[in-house]
Amino acid sequence: MTATDRALELVRVAAEAASDKLAQEIIAYDVSDQLVITDAFVLCSAPNDRQVRAIVDEVEDQLRLKAGAKPVRREGERDGRWVLLDYADIVVHIQHEEERGYYGLERLWKDCPEIGLPENARGAERTPLDEQ
Repeated sequence: MTATDRALELVRVAAEAASDKLAQEIIAYDVSDQLVITDAFVLCSAPNDRQVRAIVDEVEDQLRLKAGAKPVRREGERDGRWVLLDYADIVVHIQHEEERGYYGLERLWKDCPEIGLPENARGAERTPLDEQ
């Protein structure tokens, strides 16, 4: 892995914050060998728009409090379907379950090394769409 220690710290804080708000299937990838703009991606999802927004708020709050980090860019928050938080070192993707299934970011980045997350930062299992 070539992600910086700072990026790995931000990944851990973001994943734990997302998990605290019941994000589903949190995954982190070291994309530093593939992209020059960031070291890591954090992916997670939620079954509804309100929960997506709650996860976004918690990730921002915890990264600010625990790591002194503020996003340099934030996109997609109006409809709560897919919010991207860009912290330069890492990018956090918080998606509605439907968008996660449709866009399949895991398929796009599966060749990148997965970053191990603590047990308390992996989130819940994803809710199948037919059970929502």
